[in-house]
Amino acid sequence: MQTYQLTLGPLTRQLPLIRLNATTSIASFVLLGDAELTDYAARQLSQRLTTTKFDYLVTMESKGIPLAQALSQATNHPRFIVLRKNRKDYMQHPLSEPVSAITTSTPQQLVLDGTDAALINHKRVIIIDDVISSGGSLTAANALLHQAGAQVVKQMAILAEGTASQRTDIDFLAPLPLFG
Repeated sequence: MQTYQLTLGPLTRQLPLIRLNATTSIASFVLLGDAELTDYAARQLSQRLTTTKFDYLVTMESKGIPLAQALSQATNHPRFIVLRKNRKDYMQHPLSEPVSAITTSTPQQLVLDGTDAALINHKRVIIIDDVISSGGSLTAANALLHQAGAQVVKQMAILAEGTASQRTDIDFLAPLPLFG
């Protein structure tokens, strides 16, 4: 199996290359379960937030959750918001937005519980994710947060994949190439 060596500060990981289609492969970065890298990334990202005033971190289910938790702790924000992939029975008056992402072949949605929507209304939020690639999830998250009345003040990720690394509207720790 071919791999790509990711170096993030003092940490290195061998990421397996996964073919998405006839012309594109990605280096599969899975943050879930990697406490060391999650902690390191949260500490690095928190240093970039010292002058940013915000009320909540917001992440997308599911790989961004451990990062959001670690970053919440590092920035002394006791609560963060998770945009879910599906409506849950416990949700009250949920808001939803369709999403198309590079790593999913079927249409999906992001869902925000109405209770969380009320919490972030007129609040400053930062969108945090593990990897930003095509920007589909980020676009949907922005639309959903706008519906809720939140003000997105920053967008951050550990990695920016492919052309996302050229974007000026996201803050990230390292680029991640796409492969032919």
